Amino acid sequence: MTTFAIATDNNITAFTAAEQVPEGQDRFATEKEFAKLSADWPLTRFPEVWNAFAGVVPFDSLKPVKKFTDRKTAVGRIWKAIQALTPAPAPEAAPVAPKKTKATKQAKAKDATPTARDGSKKAIVLELMRRTDGASLKEIMAATDWQAHSVRGFISAVLGKRMGLVVHSTRREDGVRVYSISK
Repeated sequence: MTTFAIATDNNITAFTAAEQVPEGQDRFATEKEFAKLSADWPLTRFPEVWNAFAGVVPFDSLKPVKKFTDRKTAVGRIWKAIQALTPAPAPEAAPVAPKKTKATKQAKAKDATPTARDGSKKAIVLELMRRTDGASLKEIMAATDWQAHSVRGFISAVLGKRMGLVVHSTRREDGVRVYSISK
């Protein structure tokens, strides 16, 4: 754990071991300890501490200040800034878990006939539409217990787009629309 020491001239130094801190300097290791240590300081000392390291490497980006709004803000900002003095621990190589592979679908041959699970509604609709005279909307609705819009959506999306089947829609002599698929 890093121990910080602040001298009477407001210079803050980081030490890796508490034993190294010179006599006569106040030491702290946490923000809470720093807040306790600085509880009796006049508010004017905080800008002096800040300005002692602001603009100096590794604090290049910090700008000098004239005052802080309150003691808590001053302690928090100074504590955050002096963390740059903390020596970085040697990076340990974290064990890398092997990346899980996603299950992939087997590639289908382009000329393979799309299939459906036996007894499924998809299989029932395909069987009805492969008949020589096709299937009407009412026949498909009766076989699947679907509503008309569900049947039309299934024919368009599943059979036409996903499965890539060519669906023929024709009217019989009695005016009923019939859907069929080429065998």
